[in-house]
Amino acid sequence: MKVCLIDDNATPGGQIWRSSALKGAHPDAAEWSRRMLAHQVEVRSGWRAIFAETAITAKAGMLRVENNGTFADLTYSGLVLATGARERFLPFPGWTLPGVLGAGGLQAFQKSGLEVAGKRVVVAGTGPLLLAVAANLRAAGARIQAIVEQAPLGQLARFSWRMVFGWPGKLAEGAAYGLKLLRVPYHSGTWIAGTSGESHLLSVTVTSGGDSREIETDMLAVGFHLVPNTELAQLIGCWVEQGYLKVNENQMTSVEGVYGVGEVTGIGGLEKAEVEGRIAALAAAGRTAEAKRLFPARDRWMRFARGLDAAFALRKELRALPASDTIVCRCEDVTHGELETCRSWREAKLHTRCGMGPCQGRVCGPATQFLYGWAPPVPRPPVFPVEIRALVEPIAQENAGPQSADMQAADSN
Repeated sequence: MKVCLIDDNATPGGQIWRSSALKGAHPDAAEWSRRMLAHQVEVRSGWRAIFAETAITAKAGMLRVENNGTFADLTYSGLVLATGARERFLPFPGWTLPGVLGAGGLQAFQKSGLEVAGKRVVVAGTGPLLLAVAANLRAAGARIQAIVEQAPLGQLARFSWRMVFGWPGKLAEGAAYGLKLLRVPYHSGTWIAGTSGESHLLSVTVTSGGDSREIETDMLAVGFHLVPNTELAQLIGCWVEQGYLKVNENQMTSVEGVYGVGEVTGIGGLEKAEVEGRIAALAAAGRTAEAKRLFPARDRWMRFARGLDAAFALRKELRALPASDTIVCRCEDVTHGELETCRSWREAKLHTRCGMGPCQGRVCGPATQFLYGWAPPVPRPPVFPVEIRALVEPIAQENAGPQSADMQAADSN
């Protein structure tokens, strides 16, 4: 099969296997890169899929991909979507101050060379990413002031008990992070209520609903678990159910020949993504008997994903965090006071331009779903901002030959 990997990162590996400015490539990423080279996989790093046509011929679909103003049309008979997830942000007073960053975003910056040694950092929000981020930042010399987890202790304890029997390796991984974070205060059932500072973050206020305390810090790394990137899949016509792509036992979506793997089918981490990727590849190659042997492992990690969603479900108190003048849509400076009178995402767009800025609702969309109960916005092309000529140029079907692939993995994780 002719295979192409489309990845919007500078190098393959995503967030988990991202190359470090200090340590170089992750050994697992290096091994997969060796395999791709051995099997002559075409790798397009820095390219992003901006829109798709599902049936330009009887047996093929098309992706238009773009890289810094250059675009190309790639035809496929099989398409594996591994578009990953992004952090969920919830607005609170002061969340737009310099010094407040996404938890995963700060980790990515640090791996890319940002100096954090000696910096005081509070890590807050919810999800297993908090421990990993805190441990990595501490290893890089940061002074972790506190880890603030909104999920209640009892909920976390029940999930940890399930992990003893279902996923002991994950429990051991969490324990390893705990050892790296000895003597760092860990506050469960607690959340960020606000920040202080004028031109830069000076401190954060945390609360458990009753008692509140102020913690001085230079940086706040905050994130409320993850949101799957389903925009490209929806443009192709794939069904979404409860926020995730609906797939069959072979990872195929509702569109023939299009597969979904990784966080788009459930937030479950590296092991789930790997086994789902193998199943999708084997199924796309017609080797369904081999794929079937991987079903038990996949189902085990799907149970883990559902457990994560339950353990780190957002508490209702977080809806009361934004004040009337708290910005919700950062691109267009739209405040909570302007949005709370709107009845839908469409009405908010028409009256306030919420979601119409460069992020196209990727930040404020999940926040408004949680705060106001709005239905998620329906994606429209382009998936990412591009030059207008990349949208209006006719599909180059005649050029599909040298650029086409029997199976492509579109990866923007």
